[in-house]
Amino acid sequence: MSPQSTLNPSRALEGVHGVHVVPRSPFASEEIDQDGNFPKSSYGGSAFGFSQMLLMQRAWKQRLPCLRPIQGCTHGDQHVLETVANVLTSLPFIVLGIHAPRKNLSCKLYANSLIGVGVASSLYHSSRGRLRKYLRWADYTMIAAATVCLSRAVREENSKTLMAASALFLPFQPLMVSAVHTGMMEVSFAKRALKDPDLRMAHNFHKMSSLLGGVLFIADDVFPNTPFLHAGWHLAAAIGVGTCNKLLE
Repeated sequence: MSPQSTLNPSRALEGVHGVHVVPRSPFASEEIDQDGNFPKSSYGGSAFGFSQMLLMQRAWKQRLPCLRPIQGCTHGDQHVLETVANVLTSLPFIVLGIHAPRKNLSCKLYANSLIGVGVASSLYHSSRGRLRKYLRWADYTMIAAATVCLSRAVREENSKTLMAASALFLPFQPLMVSAVHTGMMEVSFAKRALKDPDLRMAHNFHKMSSLLGGVLFIADDVFPNTPFLHAGWHLAAAIGVGTCNKLLE
């Protein structure tokens, strides 16, 4: 046996009776990377199937932010004064939760969830280090839980399927859950304000505070180095929550 055939296993098996050497497909691969990319087929397959897999992978990477899991905080409070401002503007949620109507179980759950929002936000903004990313998740999850409780308190007709799905996705997609239940609450608020003149003033304040809060929330994400934007969002959100309490009276 020559040295060349020793180095090449396929050449070494040539001529052996009953053995047919098949060259390895150039498309064969079984790699799975750490970014959650879809694995390539262990056998080449068609070019159409491979292009479909690439399109699915690209679409998954470009999914909306609300469909992505919470990865922690991308930027922290810039200085001590901003931390103090963010903690202080988290306290109104605790006050709103204490004074929220508690006429039934749904209202009690919502009132307690507001207190949880204030506590989680305060702990997050006062934290540092590795613990911060876990408290960021707790902050978002508590906000989502409060929107679910408010939606349930305002709309008793919410289906059990919707509530079960919300509870399932709550730990993984809190922003998506918040968006769904906030939208449902907004529709209910608008319908009731049209029928009840006493709610129209509260609804007008709610619309203005929600619009301002949305602008500040987006600005805080687009301009992360601008101080006190997040504290302003806290205040706008607190005003909006305070007007929602009118629905439960």
